Amino acid sequence: MADINVSLSPRPTKGDPGVPARSGGMGGGIGGGMGEGDPLVDVIELFFFAYRNFVSDPDEILQGIGFGRAHHRVLHFVNRHPGMRVTDLLDILRITKQSLGRVLRELVDQGFIDSRAGASDRRQRLLHLTPKGEALAQQFVTLQSHRIRRALEECGPDSRETARRFLVAMIDPEDRGPVEKLIARADQQAEAKTPPGASGKAAPPAGGSSGATGNRPAPPVRPAG
Repeated sequence: MADINVSLSPRPTKGDPGVPARSGGMGGGIGGGMGEGDPLVDVIELFFFAYRNFVSDPDEILQGIGFGRAHHRVLHFVNRHPGMRVTDLLDILRITKQSLGRVLRELVDQGFIDSRAGASDRRQRLLHLTPKGEALAQQFVTLQSHRIRRALEECGPDSRETARRFLVAMIDPEDRGPVEKLIARADQQAEAKTPPGASGKAAPPAGGSSGATGNRPAPPVRPAG
C-alpha cells in the first residue's frame, strides 16, 4: 500500500494576517481589465453553472442508489489512492470526522468500499474499493471526462493546458504543491497498473463520441446493489 501522506494545510480564516480582504459588490465583467477591486461576477456565475452541470451527470446515478456528492468524492479519491488512510481522506476533503464516518459507513455497508486494518498498526483503517465500487467510480470518471473533453475541444488547441493552469492558480498557493504531488502520484500508480499497450485514460461513454456537442451520452447501467 502506497502511503500518500500529502498533508494539505488548514484553510486560512478571515482576519488572519496575510489574508487579503475580498471586495464585494455586484455587476461588471472582465472586459475592462482585472484590477484588484473589479468584481468578476460573470466568471463567478459561469463557475456556478458549469459546476452545476458538471456534477449533474453523476448526481442522477447517485440519487438512484440513495447516495450524495460526498459519497462520490470518497469513491473518487479511494479509487485514485487504493489503501489510503482515513486521515489522508480527511485532509483532502476537509470535512469533519463525523461526516466522513457516516459516508464511509454507508459505502462499506452497501459493498462499495472495504475498510481493512493496517499491517503494522491494526488500529489504522486502510480504504480500498470493492469491484462494485471500482465500477461505479469508473462510471463517474467516464461521464465527467466526456463533458470536459467536449468543452476542451470546443475551446481549441492547448485548451487543456490553459484550463489546467487556471485551475491550479485557483487553489490557495500553500496547497498547490501538495495537490499537484497528490495528482502526479496517483497518475504514476495508475500507469504502473495499466497493462502494456492499453490506455489508462477513460474511454468515451457509450452513446456518443468524445467530440459530440449535442445531448449527453446515454445513461450508464447502474451497478447492482
